[in-house]
Amino acid sequence: MPCHRSPTRLWPILALIGAAAAAPTRAEVVFVDRGSALPVRQSYEGGWTHYVGGGLAVMDCNDDGRPDIYAAGGTAASRLFVNRSDPGGDIRFAQAGIAALVGVTGAYPLDVDGDDKLDLIVLRDGANVLLRGDGNCRFSTAPAAWRFDGGAEWTTAFSATFEAGHDWPTLAFGNYVDRTRPDGPFDACDRNTLIRPAGHAFGPPRPLEPGFCALSMLFSDWQRVGVADLRISNDRQYYVRNGHEQMWHLSPLAEYTEAEGWPRLRLWGMGIASRDITGDGLPEVMLTSMGDQLLQLNLGRGQMVNAPYSLGTYATTPYTGDDGRPSTGWHAEFGDIDNDGRDDLFIAKGNVEQMPSNAMHDPNNLLMQQADGSFVETGGSAGVGTTERARGAALADLNQDGRLDIVVVNRRAPLEVWQNATTATGHWLAVDLRQPGANRRALGAFVEVRLPDGRVLTQELTLGGGHASGKAGPLHFGLGGAEAVDLRVIWPGGAVSGWSRFPADQVLRLSPGTGTALIGVEER
Repeated sequence: MPCHRSPTRLWPILALIGAAAAAPTRAEVVFVDRGSALPVRQSYEGGWTHYVGGGLAVMDCNDDGRPDIYAAGGTAASRLFVNRSDPGGDIRFAQAGIAALVGVTGAYPLDVDGDDKLDLIVLRDGANVLLRGDGNCRFSTAPAAWRFDGGAEWTTAFSATFEAGHDWPTLAFGNYVDRTRPDGPFDACDRNTLIRPAGHAFGPPRPLEPGFCALSMLFSDWQRVGVADLRISNDRQYYVRNGHEQMWHLSPLAEYTEAEGWPRLRLWGMGIASRDITGDGLPEVMLTSMGDQLLQLNLGRGQMVNAPYSLGTYATTPYTGDDGRPSTGWHAEFGDIDNDGRDDLFIAKGNVEQMPSNAMHDPNNLLMQQADGSFVETGGSAGVGTTERARGAALADLNQDGRLDIVVVNRRAPLEVWQNATTATGHWLAVDLRQPGANRRALGAFVEVRLPDGRVLTQELTLGGGHASGKAGPLHFGLGGAEAVDLRVIWPGGAVSGWSRFPADQVLRLSPGTGTALIGVEER
């Protein structure tokens, strides 16, 4: 049963949100380069099979409250970096021992077996790997009894969900070009696969056909009906007859059709980001591509419309330099950078390799949402508008100071770590969900935070999207001037907690019926 506020307002809802906001004066956004926080150089290397991919997994693999990083290396080794930052101090990492996998394109953290210890799905150009975590940042190959068969294709996308009636997750793998096709690489997109659980193990892979060279996938209950669908963003469909962006029903397993209101949308899709930015409880979707970065507004009842160009999110060309060729967007992620109660948007940018049709020096975007709902570019002034060939990325509070930091994987250039040094930011709250039994990390839950001015901020807990990059950790809410807020959780399966009041500036670990402050402002 849906548990969201009715979308009675369509456009111009974004302007109405800003008019209602009582946020403090906007802080000047500043980031400090902490690339030296890594003990070794980490970059994404390789030839044409690593033009795409280049992701990372952000997770707290030892449950100490500090997000750790597993970064893909392509033909170089992937590495695990354990967070050693002091609360509120400079970000720093130590390298951890882990199997030196090569051919890695991306990674996603997931508690597969419900032991409350994060495991790791590793995507590769070759056999995908499932690593079992021990809760202390050590990983080993998953037991044979799990019967994991992630395929051996050129895998570039992933998402996971928990379907009703199952204790284990359903996994979706998105594959790029079929390298065995003699007529490739054009008109040779591989099929994707869906793996459903069979008890406390996995069943055989099931093909999702046709495939159009997937570069991002996301399970999301985008209609707020209690059931997730699978969105797939595709890259090379212009080379494939009838290629398009896809949305799949899980039961029965079938693509959405135009008759259901799902329009044929074609773009050079790279990444997916999802967040409710209009205040109606329904998640919007940002699709990165070569050219326009397309934001779609969720109108409810299965209908999405393209945002107006005046919103400022299309980011079509570089905002610095004199190269007017189209930009190439990869990883996109929403997050409240200055904690003013309005979500901002980071987009990692970079040429595929030396593609002459697109900009060569293509700075990352940091689009800050304004009081009227529009977005303004600050990547250059904030210091994160570097022009390496960026791929995957993540927003996470790496040093426990309540501000979102940025990590970026670059192709043939060092991984970047950017510490958020913005002063005079607003209040914040981070929410870490746990529940008993299966699906311990509550994938599929919605968290709603009600501000004193009546606005409700909504986030869905998902795993997928981005570009080959996934994150497991607290949901971060910027609260503006609010020193306390009301919060409720719509748990997987539909159970709804009552509204409860919590002080700002803390990390909460919430379970059904309980709430514990893990990190409070008084400890900083």
